[in-house]
Amino acid sequence: MRRLILSLAALLLTTPAAAQRADKATPGWVRVRMETADGPIVLALDQRHAPVTTANFLKYVDDGRFDGVSFYRTARNRKAPQYGFIQSGIRTDARRFLDMIPHESTRKTGIRHLDMTISMARKGPPGSANGNFFITVGAQPSMDWTPANPGYAAFGRVVGGQATVKRILAERTGGGMNGTLMLKPVRVERAVRLDGVARPTGRPRPWLIERRRDG
Repeated sequence: MRRLILSLAALLLTTPAAAQRADKATPGWVRVRMETADGPIVLALDQRHAPVTTANFLKYVDDGRFDGVSFYRTARNRKAPQYGFIQSGIRTDARRFLDMIPHESTRKTGIRHLDMTISMARKGPPGSANGNFFITVGAQPSMDWTPANPGYAAFGRVVGGQATVKRILAERTGGGMNGTLMLKPVRVERAVRLDGVARPTGRPRPWLIERRRDG
């Protein structure tokens, strides 16, 4: 019995949902701070279990491609509106686009869509995700892989600013995407990594050139 208890304790410490802290680095995870108009959000990205998806997200962060974008969609559960997801990223802005990435399914990574999970959004088939993402509020098992559904690529979790996420979820919506587009998108002032060294891609950033021209 004692051996079983010890084994279960070890398992809890090593799962992707192991305790992460907004103010402390954890091996195998990379923290990112997003400063939004509704408050800060701190993410912990699981580079050990979702290396491709995490690396892609960090490219956008290190290049400043998320600076000035918005949370533009909030999809609430009709029966329980305190649950759902919020969505952000580059939308269809080709100036900020990098590449589409291979799909790291929940079957492959073991990272489920639980409360405060960050995952990649996409319009097309698996492998078409690029610079758009969403954060779940409450467990969303329908987004996990099944034999009939490839699901979405979860790659981390919110470790700070959960109240900010919930405030964004409560923003008023209407218009497109079945009425889930926000009437007043919440601006992301900047996103910056808190762990490791930034590695910008060096690729052109035309939105900055156009901004200087306008100024």
